[in-house]
Amino acid sequence: MEKKNIIIIGAAGRDFHNFNTVYRNNEAYNVVAFTATQIPDIDGRKYPSELAGELYPEGIPIYSQDQLPELIEELDVDECIFAYSDIGYEDVMGIGAIVNAAGANFTLLGSKGTQLKSNKPVISVCAVRTGTGKSQTSRKIIETLLEHDLKVVAIRHPMPYGDLNAQRVQRFATVEDLKKHNCTIEEMEEYEPHVARGNIIYAGVDYADILAAAENDPDGCDVILWDGGNNDFSFIKPDLAVTVLDPHRPGHELKYYPGEVSLRTADVSIINKIDSATKEAIEIVENNIKFAAPASTIIKAESKITVDNPEIVAGKRVLVVEDGPTLTHGEMKIGAGSVAAERLGAKEIVNAKPFAVGTIVDTYNKYPHIGNILPAMGYGEQQLKDLEETINNADCDAVIIGTPMDLTRIININKPSTRVHYDLDEVGNPNLGEILKGFIQEHELTKSNSL
Repeated sequence: MEKKNIIIIGAAGRDFHNFNTVYRNNEAYNVVAFTATQIPDIDGRKYPSELAGELYPEGIPIYSQDQLPELIEELDVDECIFAYSDIGYEDVMGIGAIVNAAGANFTLLGSKGTQLKSNKPVISVCAVRTGTGKSQTSRKIIETLLEHDLKVVAIRHPMPYGDLNAQRVQRFATVEDLKKHNCTIEEMEEYEPHVARGNIIYAGVDYADILAAAENDPDGCDVILWDGGNNDFSFIKPDLAVTVLDPHRPGHELKYYPGEVSLRTADVSIINKIDSATKEAIEIVENNIKFAAPASTIIKAESKITVDNPEIVAGKRVLVVEDGPTLTHGEMKIGAGSVAAERLGAKEIVNAKPFAVGTIVDTYNKYPHIGNILPAMGYGEQQLKDLEETINNADCDAVIIGTPMDLTRIININKPSTRVHYDLDEVGNPNLGEILKGFIQEHELTKSNSL
C-alpha cells in the first residue's frame, strides 16, 4: 500500500504532538512538512531527526503557512492535518478551502488518537479562548490540592520556540530555570506564577516523555494537572475536565476551534470575570454552557485584581502592558492592567502606538483591534529590545504591568511601574473546593501516595 503524503498545519505545539502520537512511527504515512503560523520565526527550521524518529532520518522541514498551496502541489500531498488553536470557524474552513482547492483532504484529529493516558489522576484546565483565566484557575486548583497535602505536578501546553531537541522535556522548579531554558515572555508568563509559588511544572515537545517524567518527579506526584494553552483540548486524558469561559467575549464559546471541543467535554464550566462583565453577557455564556455541555457543573467566579503600588496609578497618565497572546490572537481589547487602571482612577491610558518601534509596530499592523494597550511581545531577543524601547519611549507618568510574570526582571523600564496580580475567586456554590473534595475521595488520594 502506497504511503499517504501528509502536511501538518500548526504553530509549534499541537502540530508536533499530533505527529508524535499519530504519525511518528506509522509507516502508512509520510509527513513531508509542517507549516507554521501565529508565532514569529518558527518557519525555516526543521523538526529534528532525533524527535522525528527512525522513519525521518533527515528530520522534517517547517515552512510558512503562506506556502501551503504550492507545497501541496510540489510535494504531492494527499492530506493536510489542521493542528493549532484559538481560531474562528470561518478561518478554519478558509484554510480547509485552500487545502481542498489544491487537491488535498483536510483533517482535524480528535482526542481518541492523540490523548495520552496517565497512571496518575489527571485534572485538565482548558478554555474556550485565550485569556479567559486558565492560569489563575490552575493555580487555585493546585493550592486547594496542596491544602490536602497532595503533591501536584503541572504540565503546560507546549511553547517550544527555540532548540527543539533541547526542549524535548523541560522541568521548571525555580525562576532560575526560566533563564536556563531561554524562555520567551509568553513562556515566562505561564511558568513563573507556578514556580514563584513553589510548584513544579513541565513542558516541551515530546509529551509522552514529559508525562513519564512528571509522573516520576523526584519531589513526588499524586495528581497531574494539565494547564492548557490557547483553547486547545488536553494532550492527556483527564479524570476531571475543567473549562474556563469569558463573558467579555460572549458567544465565542460556540464560534472558535477547538474551544467548543473544550466546552463540550467539560465536567466543570467556570464563568470567570463576572465582576467586570455585564449581566446580559454572563447569561449568554451560561445559556451556551447549558446548550453544549448540559451535564457540566457551572461555577461563577470573579477575577480578583490586586496592585503592588496603587498610589502610582491614581490620577496619573499610565501606559498599560498586557499579556501578548490575549490581545493578539485572543482578540481582547482590555486585560487586567486596563481594569486596574480604571478601578484605581488613572487619569488616562496613554496610547502606546505612537511610541512603538520595530516588531511592535508589526504587531499593531497585524492586529489593528488592539487599540491603546501595549501587548507584551517577547518571542525573541529583538522583540524584547523593541518592547523595552517602546515602553521607555512612551510619554506617561507610570507603567501598569498586566502580564502574569515580572517584566522588570528581564527588561529595564525607565519610569515608575507596578504589577497587577489576578486570582480566581468563586462566588457562591458550587465551588472548586467542593468539586476537588469529591475528586480526592473518588481517587482515594492521601498524602502518603507519593511517598
